[in-house]
Amino acid sequence: MYLHRLHLNPLCKEARRDIADPYELHSTLCRAFSDQASKCPESEFLWRMEPETTPDGTVRILVQSRSLPDWERIGIVSWLKVAPSEPIDLRLKLKLDSISVGQRFRFRIRANPSTSKDGKRIGLLLLPQQEAWIVRIGRELCGFALPQLSSFGFNDQGPSRPDVQVTHQQMLYGNQRGDGGRRISIFSALYNGYLEVRDPAMFQLCLSNGIGHGKALGLGLLSIVPTT
Repeated sequence: MYLHRLHLNPLCKEARRDIADPYELHSTLCRAFSDQASKCPESEFLWRMEPETTPDGTVRILVQSRSLPDWERIGIVSWLKVAPSEPIDLRLKLKLDSISVGQRFRFRIRANPSTSKDGKRIGLLLLPQQEAWIVRIGRELCGFALPQLSSFGFNDQGPSRPDVQVTHQQMLYGNQRGDGGRRISIFSALYNGYLEVRDPAMFQLCLSNGIGHGKALGLGLLSIVPTT
């Protein structure tokens, strides 16, 4: 797995279009992983637009891919503010093959906390629901647990809660190509916190495949940093 950092140029018309429409941004990124005659490879990459920008409004995009892209294929002059950073081999950088039970990481993920009702996916808008969602995903699907605030002595007056911050809650909108340009909308929230590995194999699958729905709109990329 490779990590790439891209900085989009706010003075470029196409870059502003992609910043405003995550589905368009995904489509632009696809060009780096396939030629014009080929369909974008499924599950080839995950991405996330970071909430922090530089003083001049430059937006940072993280892209995690299974193979190395060719950014020249994007073919838009001045789409990038600066040349892409050198790719980081995450398997080596994070020593993924030696992750063990009990290992702790700081993490960030922009995701779609949601539930299904009558065949429709409904975003979870209340903080306790959003916290419960990431706890359940970690426990049941991704082989990690979230430390509880009470275990650090921060929450002695009430029931324990996961040590995670949920911010930047918003609806994402995009115009899907084909199907008559169908409008897409999905609820998203940014999670920052700490996790503890319980099942290394499950955990590595989630790092590689992403978590939840809306990956084409920049959701699901789980980023981790060792705590020690």
